[in-house]
Amino acid sequence: MSSAPQRVDFRGSHGARLAGRLDLPAGRVRAYALFAHCFTCSKDVLAARRIALELARRGIAVLRFDFTGLGSSDGEFSSTDFSSNVGDLLAAVDYMRSRFEAPRILIGHSLGGAAALVAAGKVPEVAAVATIGAPADALHVIENFRAYIDTIEEKGEAEVELGGRRFTIRRELLDDLAGHDLDARIADLGKAVMVMHSPVDEIVSIDNAMRIYKAAKHPKSFVSLDDADHLLTRPADSAYVADVIAAWASRYVEAADAEADEPIKGAIVAETGEGKFQNVARVGRHRLFADEPVSAGGLDSGPSPYGFLSVALAACTSMTLRMYADFKRLPLGRITVEVEHGKVHAEHCEDCGEAAAKASGKIDRFERRISIAGEVPAELKDKLVEIANKCPVHRTLEHITESAVVTRIVEPRED
Repeated sequence: MSSAPQRVDFRGSHGARLAGRLDLPAGRVRAYALFAHCFTCSKDVLAARRIALELARRGIAVLRFDFTGLGSSDGEFSSTDFSSNVGDLLAAVDYMRSRFEAPRILIGHSLGGAAALVAAGKVPEVAAVATIGAPADALHVIENFRAYIDTIEEKGEAEVELGGRRFTIRRELLDDLAGHDLDARIADLGKAVMVMHSPVDEIVSIDNAMRIYKAAKHPKSFVSLDDADHLLTRPADSAYVADVIAAWASRYVEAADAEADEPIKGAIVAETGEGKFQNVARVGRHRLFADEPVSAGGLDSGPSPYGFLSVALAACTSMTLRMYADFKRLPLGRITVEVEHGKVHAEHCEDCGEAAAKASGKIDRFERRISIAGEVPAELKDKLVEIANKCPVHRTLEHITESAVVTRIVEPRED
């Protein structure tokens, strides 16, 4: 599972504010990755969003951002070049290093792949680089506006149409592109490289993939994307790319897993500095985000404190019932527990029992619904409610707070 993307911003190589999204796993972050989008694209291009989401589901947090002058980022696109794109990537690395940790994986799509290969050599923490439909030469981007080259050379700039939008391209971009020897950078990279490319890519031909693969030193891999188009517009193609990257990258994040913090006693919760309420919680070896919903001024990047309390009650109930079933050798099917929390007036809560009788004003009411797959004998349901009420978290809630836990056995949901 993954959390809702977190908005971030930082200063790019030209000093402009760059807008980004950090896709986080719902559980512990196994590693961080940085995604570089294609020429004139944005962080929200379908391929970037889908790949980031799939990787987050597999425990890899992904930062994707808009290069200077593109998407939601500030600055002038006409003042940028390939070198500034590499600089923006390095600025993103610095941001991740200061707020979270430096990326161990760089992923680049199209020209973003070329930029990722250059940037990776400047980031010691990066262990692996994956390219998707990347050109083997930065000058390849000229193919997007070759008809305007003479005008750019003569007048110093030209307004060109790319992907249905108008951009100003200056001579400085051409000069900068010509100054990059990608073959030498790849040969000296010293990182694991995976080249992903479609043999029917009409924007960047498969020959580019062959050249990158030949220049790279082992460990290196090549993955054919079969009949995918350059932008991976089909969901199945971007999902496949994410699956392969996640599986391939696992070899290079094992070291990070092994170096994870030792288990801690109790829980430690600290503010992250992102949003108004976001906190990172450490429990044992696990890392989780706590937050408030957007409606309450938060980022909705994790459960609220009462959300965690509901999870604790639901998990404890499920585990208690499973322990009872195993002890009694009862063939109970899969147990699902749903918990809803609310503040209610004690005098109006007819099913709150002693908690309502003892309290005045509002009390905490937890409605717990238990469903069990398969047939459950009618005479067993009352016993299961009795056992659920012996859950330790349930007892804690009722003993130290004015809380009511109302339990019902319900039919399983149909998925």
